[in-house]
Amino acid sequence: MSFDEDSLYADVVGEIETENKVLVIKRIAITLHLSADEEDRETVERVLEVYEDSCPVARSIRGCIGITSQLDLTIRQAA
Repeated sequence: MSFDEDSLYADVVGEIETENKVLVIKRIAITLHLSADEEDRETVERVLEVYEDSCPVARSIRGCIGITSQLDLTIRQAA
């Protein structure tokens, strides 16, 4: 797989609630936007399924803050 700086970006939204007058992050929703070749689709989907287990931040907050991830995959047209 090959990517340039415009091939992958993420939108991340944190949902904050108040507990005892303190703002607390309760949920984080991540949308990954990726442009890839059709031949890479299976690899991309497999990585999305397991990346949280290898992410230090996700592992640190697991159980404390809900994390959801989704993929917005755009298949590049063959040249």
